[in-house]
Amino acid sequence: MEQTYLKGAVSGHAGRADTTDSQEKRIIRLISTRLLPFLALLYIVAYVDRAMVGFAKLHMNVDVGISETAYGMGAGLFFIGYFLCEVPSNLALDRYGARIWFARILITWGVITVAMAAISGPVSFYVLRFLLGAAEAGLYPGIIYFLTKWFPLRHRARIIGLLVLAQPIALIITGPVAGMILAGNGAFGLANWQLLFVVCGLPAILLAGPTLRLLPDTPAKARWLPREDRIWLERQLDQEAASRNLVSHGNPLRAMLDRRVLLLAALFLPFPLAIYGLSLWLPTIISQFGTSDTVTGFLYAIPYLFAVLGLIYVPRSSDRKGERHWHMVLMAGVAALSVAGSAMASAPVLQMALLCVTAFCIYSIQAVIWALPGLFLTGARAAVGIATINSLANLGGYIGPFGIGLLRDATGNLSSGLYFMSAALVFGLVMVFVVRHALGDTNQGFGR
Repeated sequence: MEQTYLKGAVSGHAGRADTTDSQEKRIIRLISTRLLPFLALLYIVAYVDRAMVGFAKLHMNVDVGISETAYGMGAGLFFIGYFLCEVPSNLALDRYGARIWFARILITWGVITVAMAAISGPVSFYVLRFLLGAAEAGLYPGIIYFLTKWFPLRHRARIIGLLVLAQPIALIITGPVAGMILAGNGAFGLANWQLLFVVCGLPAILLAGPTLRLLPDTPAKARWLPREDRIWLERQLDQEAASRNLVSHGNPLRAMLDRRVLLLAALFLPFPLAIYGLSLWLPTIISQFGTSDTVTGFLYAIPYLFAVLGLIYVPRSSDRKGERHWHMVLMAGVAALSVAGSAMASAPVLQMALLCVTAFCIYSIQAVIWALPGLFLTGARAAVGIATINSLANLGGYIGPFGIGLLRDATGNLSSGLYFMSAALVFGLVMVFVVRHALGDTNQGFGR
């Protein structure tokens, strides 16, 4: 693996004669320190919001009469709203800027999350979950697109890996907090599951103001970035685009039909399917061990500690070695085996251990995949292409929870749903080879 290199990424080193490695590290560290903590905070709040419904389900379903299948469908409808609005959202971001557009996203999704406390049955659950997905659409792909304006390609897997750390960190926070709230008796006349939605909706609304004040749209508008550093960064990004013959003119919507974009979406789809299938059903899996709500919340956090380790190690390894293909093959293959093994395991400790391995793999692979669109997309085409990849792949977020719910109602257990996740990950493994061939055909191979 050490001897294979990502041609497009390595070519980005060509324009570095005008700066030393220490200067480059200083500039990248400055940008990372200024941007990543705040962007990660926004994403943590978004991900807490996505995961909280899995805990609310433990009491909400009985209180308002929602079946397992109805829960799976409603949980997944979030991603249908996300799918329909994601490309328009990223185009709006390109037009109005990240500062204004992210603030709009925060306010609308925060208000709808608080409104989830008013759910009275399956229909209201379906409607609010769909609207929540539509409101939040564009945040994650918008952040990915935003980062392409700040970081050269050779740094992106590591940088995206640091951003995606927000996902497991959010879930580590969600478990104990949700468990303790569920163990209480509610407040302000709200049931404990209703209080969950209020608690996770308010931070999004409150963060809209700081987003407007603190987030620069581009390096040119960052007062904290010295002029010489800004010039270096702009030169690096321009040289990178020129070295791969990338152009940003033309109709950006054509990126939606680019064969490479569609194949990357197919490659990525199994991982949101597995990630959301796991996060939205893990409280149910753990509760079957016979644990209390509080203990379930703390046990829920354990697999995501391993996801953090994966996101620290795997993207760094991929960037350092200039290699994507075998990193993705290894992570997809191990994840497929571990989730299937967890379905067969009868001992709670063994099942949890295998789910920890699964979390390590399915989270870490995301950062490696998101380093690939920059090989052939730039400008507004990148905004549309990234949104298209994420919107199509996030349909897995609908298929996963809904499919698991259907299988559980049909079979009476969750093992069939875990086998379903394993089969999806095998499909992802196959797609790694397909995408490698497709990018190789355009002289943009990613590890041979």
